Amino acid sequence: MDGRIILLSTSMVFGGEYLDFARDELRDFLGEGRRVLFVPFALFDHNAYAGRVRKSLREIGFEFESLHQSKDMPAAIRDAEAIFIGGGNTFRLLKALYDHDLIGWIQERVHADTPYIGSSAGSNVAGPTIKTTNDMPIVQPRSFDALNLVPFQINPHYLDPDPNSKHMGETREERLQQFLEENTTPVIGLREGAWLRIENGSCELKGINGARLFRKKCPPIELDNGSIDRFLPIS
Repeated sequence: MDGRIILLSTSMVFGGEYLDFARDELRDFLGEGRRVLFVPFALFDHNAYAGRVRKSLREIGFEFESLHQSKDMPAAIRDAEAIFIGGGNTFRLLKALYDHDLIGWIQERVHADTPYIGSSAGSNVAGPTIKTTNDMPIVQPRSFDALNLVPFQINPHYLDPDPNSKHMGETREERLQQFLEENTTPVIGLREGAWLRIENGSCELKGINGARLFRKKCPPIELDNGSIDRFLPIS
């Protein structure tokens, strides 16, 4: 795993403000004063989204720039001190990344150690594909192949099966098991308030509520905070 990456399960946890739950982690990861390039393509109203995130990032201590306002998007990515891709609809996000020919540029910068932060949909697209997103396919991207920054799939906002629920649809666990009937890539279900921090080729689970790991022909296992390297593919 190359690069410096944080993958957040969500942007907000119940009772908190945008990014509140991970503020200290983001300061430690980036250092104050870093200029963050925000990618707002997962939501329809880019201006409103950028305004909301600008306020939160400046309160944390970061400078802010939104990619949708750039006249030269590849140049903005090339010059970024950090890249933050926010949540929303994963299909819309990935379609925009393809439409603007940004996939390769982001990969190149992250492999060159430009810090990458993903939240929800932004975490989904960090994996090999978006096949484990929770979102409806409201648009059709060129491919389900994503940034492939990490060798595993992400399922953000992971919900454990509720034994008392009368809902007759599939649980999240059942849907991820269906993915593994057709695919071999491991999946990490990140509960609300959890995140992964990848640095120096190592992956650490942090935050609250933990995560579950799903692998083909294996029972799901609970992941505790700390290094999870032993559970993951080498590349």
